[in-house]
Amino acid sequence: MKLYDIVFSPTGGTKKVSAFVTGALEGEVTSVALIDSKADFRSVQLKQEDVAVISVPSYGGRVPAVAVERLAMLNGHGARAVLICVYGNRAYEDTLVELEDAAKQAGFRVIAAIAAVAEHSIARQFAAGRPDAQDAKQLSDFAQQIQAKLSVGDSTEPSIPGNRPYKKAGGAGMVPKPTKECTKCGVCAAECPVQAIDKENPKKVNEKACISCMRCISVCPHSARKVNPVMLSAVGLVLKKVCSERKDCELFL
Repeated sequence: MKLYDIVFSPTGGTKKVSAFVTGALEGEVTSVALIDSKADFRSVQLKQEDVAVISVPSYGGRVPAVAVERLAMLNGHGARAVLICVYGNRAYEDTLVELEDAAKQAGFRVIAAIAAVAEHSIARQFAAGRPDAQDAKQLSDFAQQIQAKLSVGDSTEPSIPGNRPYKKAGGAGMVPKPTKECTKCGVCAAECPVQAIDKENPKKVNEKACISCMRCISVCPHSARKVNPVMLSAVGLVLKKVCSERKDCELFL
């Protein structure tokens, strides 16, 4: 049996959550980075005895469309799947049910799901430092419960919250732009999951293609990409009303 760690994690928060779960499960780990625009996802072939941990961030209560597209290219072949959605302490809304549908369409059998919190990717003052030690313990406990279910061959489906049809997909609409510190090194263009940044001139951005994932800000070695500070402040004021109270991780088994 192999354990597949299938992750879409632009700024690292989702990957951290996934690591806490996969680290407590049995099996030889194979990593699949859904963020890699150059990867051949159709070559990923699982077997029925394998287990996949599929982790995505929640963007406005939905799964990022590009993550759904790339997940659909995988061949689950009846492998059991643990779903994880990670959100910035606001709400995950229809993310898990959309991920459930996408996983099933790719040939996976969903046996568990987790909603977890990580530092907000845009307004980083919310859920700052999460997943933290408390989250790590909770996620490890969840993984032990999931492993117990796997060990006895229990493949029953969990009841996952959310709505069908899903809420209308939106977007933060915040496109990071280069500052004067930009050296045109090209790291951001190479790492952008949707290739929205011009490789010849990283100061050019296709705003229609950008998904506001903040990957470019996260990987820039010169801290030379930023979002509009006025828009960021406005988003912060809105989120302050709904993100201040700590939310715990949830397990659906």
